[in-house]
Amino acid sequence: MLIREACLENYTLLSRAISCGANRIELCDNLSCGGTTVSKGVMAESLKYAHEKKVPVTVLIRPRGGDFVYNDAEIKIMESDIFTAQSLGADTIAIGALDSNGGLDFEAMENLAQAAFGMQLELHMAFDSLDFEEQKKAIDWSVSSGFDRILTHGGPLEVPIEETVPHLKELISYADHRIEILPGGGITFENCEQIAEELGVKSVHGTKIVNLMHD
Repeated sequence: MLIREACLENYTLLSRAISCGANRIELCDNLSCGGTTVSKGVMAESLKYAHEKKVPVTVLIRPRGGDFVYNDAEIKIMESDIFTAQSLGADTIAIGALDSNGGLDFEAMENLAQAAFGMQLELHMAFDSLDFEEQKKAIDWSVSSGFDRILTHGGPLEVPIEETVPHLKELISYADHRIEILPGGGITFENCEQIAEELGVKSVHGTKIVNLMHD
């Protein structure tokens, strides 16, 4: 069965998405700037509802829009949000932090991962800001650090997913079943099965991964 992970902005569409076939949720706010962490109240109610429906939830941990280079205060904010997600029973947290040299910020990522003890770990689309050599390093580090998956569009978001498929195949080949590569960005209820089949993946991610207009 294909896992359709619906990226939802806030609580409003949660019940609709699940009834339309979303069998995993990524919860975030402010999608217009790429997503930020939702409030504690939204997190609590969303987790409660989804878990009643036996649907796992990934919580995005991101304190602001913009780049993924964070200062110490922002890392502390993210750690606090991770503890909140943990206390409310989130299944997975999605995190990503880069250094000023164009690589993954391994120290920050290690601190965030340690704060997430007991939850699954996902490296989010900050990964797409890395060049291929740095992406390979990030995959290796994520594997050795116990991450479960990496969310990636395979290129800049403005490039259609059909054009990033070759690079997604490269990433999947390099990962070599050591970690799940989760494709997202431009994957919809209309093309998700075709993309999943072409890439040989069992999970897909998107804001339009299920048809919310369908009765």
